[in-house]
Amino acid sequence: MPPTSRATQLGALVLLLRPTYVLTEVVTAAGTRGGYSFVADTVSKLGEVGTTDGYSSPRHAVMNGSFMGYGVALAGGALLMAAPLGPWVTGLLVVSGASSYAVGLAPLDQDATLHALAATPLFVAQPLALALLGHRLKHERPRLAKALLATGIVTAAGAVGFVLSGEESRVAGTLERAALWPVLGGLAAFAWSYRPRRGQ
Repeated sequence: MPPTSRATQLGALVLLLRPTYVLTEVVTAAGTRGGYSFVADTVSKLGEVGTTDGYSSPRHAVMNGSFMGYGVALAGGALLMAAPLGPWVTGLLVVSGASSYAVGLAPLDQDATLHALAATPLFVAQPLALALLGHRLKHERPRLAKALLATGIVTAAGAVGFVLSGEESRVAGTLERAALWPVLGGLAAFAWSYRPRRGQ
């Protein structure tokens, strides 16, 4: 592997920190009123700003801010790592980051249609980005390539299952997180080799 540029190292650090996003879900869920289930309830429910059927998420600003902040981190990290990611994967991840940012601006209970339009690119672009990245690495890093491809399949299956089952499904939260959380680990695993090190 050639020497890693400062930009790539910074991008790698950003992608390595993105799994902390999960903590923002936990913190927000812990403050909800009326009961919240990671299995049955969607992530978007944490960002609702109003109160419905006795449920409210007082920390909705944390969740919506997280969508926006981590979306910027995804797009920015991808741009900084454009050289090893390649143009197609970079582009798809930038679209994903922009989609996440838009979700934070359009809470589900304020405009469900706008929220869905904002979120859709994320569910499409991320699995495709992982699959393309796996294909790109199939000769250079075959084990990681297979893991990324498998992660892409899992996230795609989660996204399709979530869309087909609907938000009222008893496993909506599980399916949605299957479409989102594995991406955090997959990109972090890729970024690990490019992390800042002493002497570089």
